[in-house]
Amino acid sequence: MDNFQIFGLQFALSTLVYALIVRWFASAWLAAMPVRNALLVLLIPHLMRHLGMTFLVTVVASPDVPRGFVSQVAYGDLLAMFLALAAALALRARADFARGLVWVFNIVGTLDLANALYNGIRLDVTRYQVGAVWYIPTFAVPLLLVTHYMIFVTLLKRKGMR
Repeated sequence: MDNFQIFGLQFALSTLVYALIVRWFASAWLAAMPVRNALLVLLIPHLMRHLGMTFLVTVVASPDVPRGFVSQVAYGDLLAMFLALAAALALRARADFARGLVWVFNIVGTLDLANALYNGIRLDVTRYQVGAVWYIPTFAVPLLLVTHYMIFVTLLKRKGMR
């Protein structure tokens, strides 16, 4: 298998495992919670999206990786992290605009991941030396995608904030 195939397999298997965890355990657990708390739990992995800035560290990811790509990934993740933090703080404060802020975060965060995946595949970033950054898209991004999906489901199926 080449790097691109290994990447695809790891990405797919991580996504499958996270989806099974959600299906077997997390869905019922989250459904039993007030919607505000369920959304807070689902936001937690996104509070670590500042780790995407690692793409900018040239001793970790080769400076040969296209700088436009790494900048989009790094700063897109940072924006998503700040939106997730704002949404989490609004949920904790029981702010009237909290639900709307969760929507904004979830749309922006999902589009950021879709953009990073599309451009990473288009540029075949697996042909570059990316070091430990490899684990972000093969381990963390599948979790982020699954939790984005769960946030959409929660927002669409559960009205109000109780």
